[in-house]
Amino acid sequence: MRGSFAISYTSYPVPHTSHQIINMTHKKHIAVFASGNGSNFEAIAGACAEKRLNAEVALLVCDNPDAHVIKRVEKFNIPVFKFRPKDYATKADYETEIVQLLKKNNVDLICLAGYMRLVSDVLLNEYEGKIINIHPSLLPAFKGLNAIEQAFEYGVKITGVTTHFVDKTMDGGKIIEQVAVPIENCSLEELKERIHAVEHELYVRTIRKLL
Repeated sequence: MRGSFAISYTSYPVPHTSHQIINMTHKKHIAVFASGNGSNFEAIAGACAEKRLNAEVALLVCDNPDAHVIKRVEKFNIPVFKFRPKDYATKADYETEIVQLLKKNNVDLICLAGYMRLVSDVLLNEYEGKIINIHPSLLPAFKGLNAIEQAFEYGVKITGVTTHFVDKTMDGGKIIEQVAVPIENCSLEELKERIHAVEHELYVRTIRKLL
């Protein structure tokens, strides 16, 4: 069975060596990869619709057909590739299918937005320097799952949000931008709200920088 396809700030210079900056000459095509709620997907798609980005989301890739992001996409008329990894023999098999769809939709930049899988060489070799991610901590601190909870429980006074290029490691690619978020005098839920608000603004700004 295959997937279904349906119709303020601390800024670090973007690397100019192994990572490629996209030169804007026309409206660029973005693919967003998501696995869950999809608030960052909606922030990106909304920025495109409102012309705050000279780009369009050409494809949503989702490895969880039951994710809430599938409901969010309905208002944007964006094609969706939803699939279950267990329906494929290997990661290379479903990533090969994804690459074919990315090329079909002339995708220039891939934005991971709560995509809960490491990408392999199949995607990395085809889109070197064109895959970015957002993570809810000041990397390299608190990598992996539940980063907001990790920072809160550890008791640090400041956490934040990081955008970075994607490589083979978990949350280990070169940093693009970071924003600090204070933890003191707030609950875990309040901290999550602060982080998510920063994420939405930072991701759009990072995409604008790269485009």
